[in-house]
Amino acid sequence: MRDLALFFHLLGAFLLVAGIVLAGVAFEAARRCPTTAEIALLLGLTRIGILLVAVGTLLALGFGLWLVHLGHFGYGVGWVDAALGLLLAVVVLGAVGGQRPKKARKLAARLAADGQLPSAELRTLLDDRVARALNYVSALLLVVIIALMVFKPGALHH
Repeated sequence: MRDLALFFHLLGAFLLVAGIVLAGVAFEAARRCPTTAEIALLLGLTRIGILLVAVGTLLALGFGLWLVHLGHFGYGVGWVDAALGLLLAVVVLGAVGGQRPKKARKLAARLAADGQLPSAELRTLLDDRVARALNYVSALLLVVIIALMVFKPGALHH
């Protein structure tokens, strides 16, 4: 059972990381595009990334909790509690940080449908420093979670 739980936990982790990378790369590429059609296309790809993040989060969390149970670590263990708290922070920061890019995607699609060039409003949404910072911090926290999962500080290895 542990191998099954570990497989799906790792699959979830890979999907979560892949989704964040896809959304981040597509967003950063969209910021550099000169046309609304290209911006809309790339920001549309971020939706796939967000779907991967959602599925990956559910798999990693669900099967991770099962692994904690199977490994008899308990939920009072520091690295487990830290990872769960950080995962919550990743989700919240990503959700808040994703609102401006979501607005940018919708605006870019409207502008592209009308054959218009990128507006000042679109550029402002794409260049929002707070949203970008929240998303980058979210990604950085995911790296910390991965380190906690790999090294399990303070845990006795069975």
